[in-house]
Amino acid sequence: MSWENIEILDPRMKDLLLPDSRLERHCTGAVWSEGPVYFSEGDYILWSDIPNNRMLRWSQVEGMSVYREPSNFTNGHTRDREGRLVSCEHGGRRISRTEPDGSVVCVVDNYQGKKLNSPNDVVVKSDGTIWFTDPPYGIMSNEEGYQAESEIGANYVYRFDPAKEDLSVVADDFDKPNGLAFSPDESLLYISDTGASHDPEGAHHIRVFDVINGKSLANGRVFAVVDPGLADGFRLDTHGNLYTSSEDSIQVYTAAGDRIGKILVPEKIANCTFGGPEKNRLFIVASSSLYSITLNTRGVQQP
Repeated sequence: MSWENIEILDPRMKDLLLPDSRLERHCTGAVWSEGPVYFSEGDYILWSDIPNNRMLRWSQVEGMSVYREPSNFTNGHTRDREGRLVSCEHGGRRISRTEPDGSVVCVVDNYQGKKLNSPNDVVVKSDGTIWFTDPPYGIMSNEEGYQAESEIGANYVYRFDPAKEDLSVVADDFDKPNGLAFSPDESLLYISDTGASHDPEGAHHIRVFDVINGKSLANGRVFAVVDPGLADGFRLDTHGNLYTSSEDSIQVYTAAGDRIGKILVPEKIANCTFGGPEKNRLFIVASSSLYSITLNTRGVQQP
């Protein structure tokens, strides 16, 4: 069997592919695409076009359209357990939530009275807590937010408990924390460090942590060094395989950290998410375009 746009590095990669698995480009026209999130209710994808300060929408039936403009320079998105859109805003330097009536409300925008930097990526745990990264990309220039000094003076990973309105630091030893995702059973949290984006000697790896009592992290260790490029964003399937962005492809790693294959994409990749009625379609946002590939596996994100 030969698959176009697939690089097999280990026979285990073949188990994740269907006979007709192939990369498709659905639409283009963005400047820098980020943060895809899937809505099963209408079988559509939302994502951010950060420099254009807008969010885009695509469905097989309706094609691409503008979902929100301006978007307050949103970056990463996810959905909470009630199905509401949860977004990282560079412009607002906050985590926001879109209510069923379309109104956008602030979830959290400061730590100990100091403004957040520019939240980048976000996931919601099964207990409703919101975990997110807060690097400075949105305040480093006016291209993807509003240039400003960091009030906190550090780049943390946070856990927010909406029920208690409590924001706590769960990781404080990253240069530029970026993508994050839980393992299928939520016993592990994967977090990337993209320090190499502005420092050739900087980090370009994914670390993995044990989740302790659902509230804190311990035993951080390097899961995978991503090369070429950066692990800007990633998602996992039900088997614990991890699919991450890189310079030239979606790189696929087993739960043990073995790189088993690449899904080659002709543009620089930012992020990905699983979607489709069977949750077996990997949607990929890469620079100007939205792509997808249907796989022989399912994503774990909820809802």
